[in-house]
Amino acid sequence: MKPKKNSLNDLGGIMYSTNPEFEYEEEVDDTVTSANNQQDLRVMLDKKNRGGKAVTLITGFRGRSEDLEVLGKMLKTKCGVGGSVKDGEIMIQGDVRDKVMGILQKDGYKVKKAGG
Repeated sequence: MKPKKNSLNDLGGIMYSTNPEFEYEEEVDDTVTSANNQQDLRVMLDKKNRGGKAVTLITGFRGRSEDLEVLGKMLKTKCGVGGSVKDGEIMIQGDVRDKVMGILQKDGYKVKKAGG
């Protein structure tokens, strides 16, 4: 689940700019991505708004979106299924929670099963 944003400061400051040359630079903490054992990932099964189809959802990744894309591609390849990476979450088609947890633990991630 995404953290709730209670104020404008939680949104990162700049909301709108009329300057056509303005480029927003997002600050990312690269120290977390350097060590997999500092990542605290949650693996859950989700069926909501998917037409009854189950997906394995991996949340809690902190770091660059490129690193998240690489992790998602690796998980999809090793599980032999499809999926996608959206909004800081990795969606893997089907109920492959145990397989995903095993793969992530071998790579050194801290993983917990979440949900029911």
